[in-house]
Amino acid sequence: MSEPRVGYQVREGVATLALDAPPVNGYSYEMMRALDDGILKARFDDDVHVIVLTGGGDRFFCAGADINKLATMSQSYKYQFCLHANETLLRLEHTPKLVIAALNGHTVGGGLEVALACDLRVAKKDGGKLGLPEVALGVLPGTGGTQRLVRVVGKSRALEMMVSGRNMSFDEALEMGLVHEVMEGDFGDAVHAYARGFCPPAKAALAVGLIKRAVQTGAEVPLESGLALERELQARLFQSGDAGEGLAAYLEKRKPGFSGR
Repeated sequence: MSEPRVGYQVREGVATLALDAPPVNGYSYEMMRALDDGILKARFDDDVHVIVLTGGGDRFFCAGADINKLATMSQSYKYQFCLHANETLLRLEHTPKLVIAALNGHTVGGGLEVALACDLRVAKKDGGKLGLPEVALGVLPGTGGTQRLVRVVGKSRALEMMVSGRNMSFDEALEMGLVHEVMEGDFGDAVHAYARGFCPPAKAALAVGLIKRAVQTGAEVPLESGLALERELQARLFQSGDAGEGLAAYLEKRKPGFSGR
């Protein structure tokens, strides 16, 4: 069996990271290391404005941790594994570039937890199921699920999903706001077009990224601290070429052409 990997491809300002561990794209420490590397690569690349995270193949986005492998490991290893996975997903959240989870297949357990660490989630029409069924194994969602799901759908809905362990369709996830859009047709093309909508020249990607930072960090601190962060990020944006272009285009009554700088 080949080692789990994370594919990396950049096209038109969009970096696509693909979880690749057939048959269900279950993640391991090795895959999380590869994902961490991909996140950093995209973060440091000034030509990347948006990150798309998807699953290899067409049946699974990710089915969570590789249980067969994890079951053979020591208790100490399991703890370190969970800690590293949390740190990797926090890096995804802290990256000042928009991250879109493209759910191309079943997204269950830790797979949904990975998707929850992304900023936006889009899904393939009738592409699979979504849920956190860990309770059936006698454990809890341990890669951020108990914390991030609450912040996305609210305490009551999150609690019901986790204690029942039920899976739902992508359409139901759309209705509750867990998924932002369900796409028909060629999913890869649709996702790329969607991601391109947040890239220059149509969109000021630097502003998009710092809006993300203001929301991700500001939501977890007192209001006064959040407002201070907002002011600092705004000051940084006012010094950018895109802000100059946006203001000039507004005054000249023309469409702006942003550069992401």
